Amino acid sequence: MSVSISENRILSAISKPAKIFAAIALSCALPSLPAFGATPVQGPFEVRVVVVTTWEAIKDGEDAHGELHAWRTQWPLKTELPFAVGVHPLMYDPDRHVLAILTGMATARAAASIMALGLDPRFDLSHAYWLVAGTAGVDPLVASAGSVAWCRWVVDGDLEQELDARDMPADWPTGAFPYGRSRPYEVPAPPIHSEAANVAFALNRKLVDWAYARTRDLVLPDDPQLAKLRAPYDGAGKRPPFVFEGDGLMSARTWYGPKLNEWARQWVSYWTAGGGVFAMSAEEDTGVMQALTLLAQDKRVDLDRVLILRAASDYTLEPPGMSAAAFAAKEAKEGFPAETQALQSLYRVGSPVVRALADDWDHTRETIPGASAH
Repeated sequence: MSVSISENRILSAISKPAKIFAAIALSCALPSLPAFGATPVQGPFEVRVVVVTTWEAIKDGEDAHGELHAWRTQWPLKTELPFAVGVHPLMYDPDRHVLAILTGMATARAAASIMALGLDPRFDLSHAYWLVAGTAGVDPLVASAGSVAWCRWVVDGDLEQELDARDMPADWPTGAFPYGRSRPYEVPAPPIHSEAANVAFALNRKLVDWAYARTRDLVLPDDPQLAKLRAPYDGAGKRPPFVFEGDGLMSARTWYGPKLNEWARQWVSYWTAGGGVFAMSAEEDTGVMQALTLLAQDKRVDLDRVLILRAASDYTLEPPGMSAAAFAAKEAKEGFPAETQALQSLYRVGSPVVRALADDWDHTRETIPGASAH
């Protein structure tokens, strides 16, 4: 399984220091910032929905492909707002009050970008809904490539102690074990939130159920390439793409093989007291949730208004007959085989939910669909 995206997708055209300083100064000095090629947008202004994307490929200075691309071209989000402390300008729809951010990849960039947005004086995000819409690897025990999951839980896979497998006791199933414990999956589990670490985040289940109910019957892109990709797998991994509710394991560490896939299943179950089912493996969501949790302490955001949607661009487990090393080498050379279909599915499933939240603002501003879970 590969969690990381290849380096050629990472945006990282970071501005020169002088340019960054000038843009920050301008942002702080003016009560409003003009969109490039559009009417100035007055701030602070109320945002209804924030779409969070994590990677984009740039060709000749244009967004050519990635998680943000469909939102720019099909929604469309055409108003560009400077975001000097981020990796990409913000994109905005002033008619529906929908804002999109590209965070950059992995936990640290995601947390930093969301915190920067949450503290930006141009925006009132206190009633905003958040949709993280990204690609991922999928456990073939749960779903197939091209499928899309509404996450109920996201769990951090990096916050752990670990013994090398060659040094661990013979009766240990894995070398990974929690902080504050002396062996894998020792009970009781530590608190999911502590001064040392926030390991697992539960989303507002009623809002998740509402989003799932609106999209569960959508037909997702399928083609002979996907059919060939899923053919070696059994059960859910062999099904045509579908929408479901599942949970995410987030790690900036790339991992492969059946033993680590089993660790992912057990790790999610352990931290959610058996309530979570590992479905999607990605990088950024616990970083996003950490930033939002801190912003919520100052009532800048509402944690009950967060949705996480992940679409499978590959499997977390190699097909039968292939070694983990061969699987890793294949993806390093060829990329993620269902990436194009996953990106299409993300927008197909995410956009009607964003539209419903933004267009029914007379109701959704004050009342969370499905009612609050807390």
